[in-house]
Amino acid sequence: MKKGKLGVIGGMGPQAMLQFCQRVIDCTAAHSDQEHIPTLIISDTEMPDRTAALLSGDTAPVRARLLQDARLLEDWGAAAIAITCNTAHAFLPAIQGELKVPIINMVAETAAALRTMGAKRVGILGTDGTLQTGLYHKALEAHGLEAVSPPPEAQRQVMSLIYDEIKKGLSGSEEKFAAAGKALREMGCDRAVLACTELSAYKDWHHLDGFYVDAMDVLARCCVEACGYPLRQSGPLPLFSVSSTPF
Repeated sequence: MKKGKLGVIGGMGPQAMLQFCQRVIDCTAAHSDQEHIPTLIISDTEMPDRTAALLSGDTAPVRARLLQDARLLEDWGAAAIAITCNTAHAFLPAIQGELKVPIINMVAETAAALRTMGAKRVGILGTDGTLQTGLYHKALEAHGLEAVSPPPEAQRQVMSLIYDEIKKGLSGSEEKFAAAGKALREMGCDRAVLACTELSAYKDWHHLDGFYVDAMDVLARCCVEACGYPLRQSGPLPLFSVSSTPF
């Protein structure tokens, strides 16, 4: 397969983007600088908030900004593009047709990975925008999996964890995260997807068991494959950050 450059639209948030780039490095079977993927990065911290846009209906500014960034990466020679924000994937149908290169769909790829893992009932830990647009619900159901949202109080804890803590540079409250995870387990989920890259960052700072599947890990693996580079089969980053059993 011909090797190509990876384009990354990040800054949503900045910490998650940096951790995503590290995961791509960890996933690549490289032995020298020259064997790693040439990567073009736009850390667009001025991108309007995606959840606010979706909930208000004022989506045009986000759509225009994402398309502008993607076209810039395309012009720079990206062979594939990754967006390090789950909620932003709600805008993919509106911009993919305007581009000549593919945007790797983190949501769809994660749903496919969960099916491969044998998941049946999957809890979704993400923003209100991700949940209310049904991004993961539709993707999981397309693979025959049942999608479950946290109950309202648990979801408020998730949003507080994302916006009041991690986006402000804090490592995140273990109590808030544990409350949401406990609620999903009690609802019969056999897996839960970290459907927000702020929660992917949380995972790097706190030990999580195999119940949790990190969408950003899946995206990193898919990016390596899409750019024609070999995957590392062992190393510091498990391929999907899951163990052989969900508990």
